[in-house]
Amino acid sequence: MYAYVKGILVQKKEEYVVVESSGIGYRIFCHPPMQDRFGRTGEQVCVFTYLYVREDTFALYGFPSQEEHDMFVMLLQVTGIGPKVALALVAQVVPSQFALAIITGDVKRLTMVKGVGKKGAERLILELKDKLKGFAFEDADGVMISSDTDGSLSSDSLLMQEAMSAMVVLGYSAQEARKTVSSVYKEGMTIEELIRLSLRAVV
Repeated sequence: MYAYVKGILVQKKEEYVVVESSGIGYRIFCHPPMQDRFGRTGEQVCVFTYLYVREDTFALYGFPSQEEHDMFVMLLQVTGIGPKVALALVAQVVPSQFALAIITGDVKRLTMVKGVGKKGAERLILELKDKLKGFAFEDADGVMISSDTDGSLSSDSLLMQEAMSAMVVLGYSAQEARKTVSSVYKEGMTIEELIRLSLRAVV
């Protein structure tokens, strides 16, 4: 319903900010680490928003970037993950690190977030990694690579495949992932650098 709210940042609280736009003050839930990136009180800001509606809940959640917004929406689709845990994950794990944790099965990284236990982390990995099954990509040379690699690919192809898989985990199509990763890849990049630059390229 609301793609974003642009207005004056009026107030910052522990769990939310207030943004005034056209005479209306919007209470937008977000964590302090993200609040600092919106700007200072009294400044014009743009907050990417998601309206969470349930029978007893009507709340607006906000994010500094579109990719963090998209990660939040994707997390809500995971069994047992509500808005509070999803917001904590987005606030404490940037999308590139989160996607990398999913494709590498890094339970320890995910459980560092308050509210995410071992079972919750394993569920996140299971449900989101399953999105990769059946996907195949082309590398920069037009060679098809599968999401179920057997380790026989070149290091460059494997790196690109992991980055493409990470983008699919975050909700991008296989075609968009292939095109974006191929366009930003440079020799010597780390996997996190490649994922981060790829996400920036599509936002």
